[in-house]
Amino acid sequence: MLRRTFLAAMAPTPQPVIDTHIHLFDPRRPQGIPWPKPDNKALYQPALPDRYRKLVAPHNVVGAVMVECSPWVEDNQWVLDTIRKEPIMVGMIGNLEPGQPDFAKHLDRFRKDPLFLGLRYGNLWDRDFHGAISKPAVLADIKRIADAGLTMDSANPTPQLVADLVRVTDAVPNLRLVVDHLPQIEPPADLAKLAQRPQVFIKISEVLRRVDGQVITDPAFYKARLDQLTGLFGPDRILFGSDWPNSDNWAPYAQGFELVKSYFAPKGPEAMAKYFARNSRAAYQWKPRTAAQRAL
Repeated sequence: MLRRTFLAAMAPTPQPVIDTHIHLFDPRRPQGIPWPKPDNKALYQPALPDRYRKLVAPHNVVGAVMVECSPWVEDNQWVLDTIRKEPIMVGMIGNLEPGQPDFAKHLDRFRKDPLFLGLRYGNLWDRDFHGAISKPAVLADIKRIADAGLTMDSANPTPQLVADLVRVTDAVPNLRLVVDHLPQIEPPADLAKLAQRPQVFIKISEVLRRVDGQVITDPAFYKARLDQLTGLFGPDRILFGSDWPNSDNWAPYAQGFELVKSYFAPKGPEAMAKYFARNSRAAYQWKPRTAAQRAL
């Protein structure tokens, strides 16, 4: 089964792809990195655009969105500097904490760069998202994100986070929101409320799961949950995201890619084009940098 899946994944993918969820970091930097940790042998090596570009070439990936994986403010600049010379990178989702005294200053600084597409905020870096969104200063900063035309990604979903995102989108109705990694949890009831908001998108990312310590690679295992998610949000608000290189903790890029391709291919070329590429433009408002990106 593994061999057949891998060989199928290596078949050409005529549909151009925008990967909306990758991470970049370089543990060789003098200041180091906050994540991943050195004991994670699968991840603790440079994850940079040149390595990514070679890896995804067989899958016709023509663009990618980098999602910040560091809470250090200046790492937003490091990413912008890194991706500026890499046309495959259509932009980044940065990391600033709403409610902090310098939030507005930092947001104004970074959003001047057209590659800065938004911010990630949710269950990460030991932040109390649930408690924070009750504070007027935090909601005011989230409104700044929305009013700037930027996107907010969530992080590491739980039923509580989904309920909190309903509260946030009630308070800031013009916020364009992307909910990451939903296949990892049983869809909670509040997800239907989020699905009613046309400015909310979801990533079909982190799909692979372990059962009794083994990664399940049979596409049939995932069909019911993917049916739930795509049924709630429809064909226009679902995005492809690989979560590379974090995905290497589960399986090689090719296996994860083939799994979602095998689910969407029977839906036809229009569904494939939306999921793998076109919907990402609506979610992130990225600007094309190459002819292949402009053709989408």
